[in-house]
Amino acid sequence: MRLSLKTYLTSYVLITTFILSYSAVADTGTPIKISVLKFGTVNWTLETIKKNRLDKKNGFELIIQPLANTQAGKIALQAGAADIIVSDWTWVARQRQFSSDYLFAPYSSAAGSIMVPNDSAIHSIKDLSGKRLGIAGGELDKNWLLLRALALKKGIDLQTGLDTFFGAPPLLNSLIKQGQLDALINYWHYSTRLKADAYREIINTHEIIQQLGINKTIPILGYVFSEKWAREQSISLNNFLTASHDATQLLCTSDKHWKAILPLTKTHNTLTQQLLRKSYCEGQIKKFSAEEKQAIADIYSILADIGGEKLVGTVKQFDPNLFWNSGH
Repeated sequence: MRLSLKTYLTSYVLITTFILSYSAVADTGTPIKISVLKFGTVNWTLETIKKNRLDKKNGFELIIQPLANTQAGKIALQAGAADIIVSDWTWVARQRQFSSDYLFAPYSSAAGSIMVPNDSAIHSIKDLSGKRLGIAGGELDKNWLLLRALALKKGIDLQTGLDTFFGAPPLLNSLIKQGQLDALINYWHYSTRLKADAYREIINTHEIIQQLGINKTIPILGYVFSEKWAREQSISLNNFLTASHDATQLLCTSDKHWKAILPLTKTHNTLTQQLLRKSYCEGQIKKFSAEEKQAIADIYSILADIGGEKLVGTVKQFDPNLFWNSGH
């Protein structure tokens, strides 16, 4: 049967529209919404994914939702406004006690450290007694709790032996430069900026963990998401994790790609940029096996003893099922 010209054209338009619509969906891929701190270093990774279309190449569309603070990200995840946020495994462990089904996939092992002025008389933990110590992250910050645990092991009670000041990371960096603090526990990129200004590191979190008897390098931060969403979108999630890894590799092996995200570092100082890149790359997750998971469980027990119910809630037993298994 011969088709009329009108019927032919109508069919052609419908088929063409369908093909174009399908191509657009295929090209865009599954949307993945990630809510992150507006100026957080994870943006270096995420922007590299976007700039190099690693999301499209891996069959998803990354939607970056910048936020003013980390608490807003947690609220977004709980409200279903975000698929993924960046947080630590202590928060995930606590949330799982409240029937939340959140999971954790390692992102970075870059760790905080204790910094002092280069000419400071402070050279070890015992020298902190009687000093003014700034602490980023609040009284339940992992770096502070682990430092307290190590100090107690050495017979030193830091809760009563020094003056503590809790505050935002950039404020604390400013205070130590003004001479209002003797020492400072800060997140890795703020400590790195101090190193570029000739400040000295006393000890970092991984060294504290080792001195507590746990000889594994563990992730500090990771991607956090709901288990229900992860199982429904397991292929897209795994593709996102692949893209994240590939983006980190680009930043650590290609000067071209590193230079592309330099504006995000918020510094024009070459030494600071070099040190930030070094610390970022040293934080790559190279191994995450049963041994690292057991190390986290051991560290969690230490944190539970020091931080108590305020940190871990009523259940001190670490839940080993909170880690994402890419083979799901």
